[in-house]
Amino acid sequence: MSTLEDRTVLVIGRGSGIARATALAARAQGATVVVAGRDAAALDEAYADDTGIVAESVDLTDESSVEALAERLGRVDHVVSTASARARGTVGDLKPEVVLQSLNTKAVGPILLAKHFAGRMPSDGSFVLFSGATADKPTVGMLAVAATNGAVDAIARTLSVELAPIRVNAISPGTIDTGAYDALGAEKKAALYEQRRTHVPAHRVGTPEDVADAVVFALTNTFLTGVSLGVDGGERLV
Repeated sequence: MSTLEDRTVLVIGRGSGIARATALAARAQGATVVVAGRDAAALDEAYADDTGIVAESVDLTDESSVEALAERLGRVDHVVSTASARARGTVGDLKPEVVLQSLNTKAVGPILLAKHFAGRMPSDGSFVLFSGATADKPTVGMLAVAATNGAVDAIARTLSVELAPIRVNAISPGTIDTGAYDALGAEKKAALYEQRRTHVPAHRVGTPEDVADAVVFALTNTFLTGVSLGVDGGERLV
């Protein structure tokens, strides 16, 4: 196991939920953390109380934006991409632009990160991408999400070979208690959480901290590469 002490970790995502938990976990391990997303001002406000976390702007669907971020930051040790674009819906309702936005943000974006950051990273650096349990567990209404997550798993495996010895892994969360499910409405969200509590082997819904702990593990375990690490309480088993 390595350490994040005196390392620079770039975390792409929002200032809440899994991205925030990941940034704070890396900071607690002694890392200098750069958080980046489309709204740098909002990120700066979200982390205003920690001088060890710096906010930057990036749009993963725009290669020039990714390249510019890499040039501004220079050397970084680890890159974590939690960014996603929601693309729920059954096949009859899905619009091509929604599917493409999901793929561009969560799959193509990390490819661009690898393209522009790998050459600036040390040989013991790493990338952590985000997949999801739907890649392995088919669910009605999650077709585009599943396709995107499956693509991320394939990207992580392939990049782990192409960029070696830089490590590349994916984290594959199940149902995590973030704002992602608020759009369902209070009643449907409560029903979903209850179903998970009664059917998933862990008998609970996950927390952002559960996922952040797994990210830190992936960042620091120097013999872990090319895997998709399920953090789902056994959700894909039932």
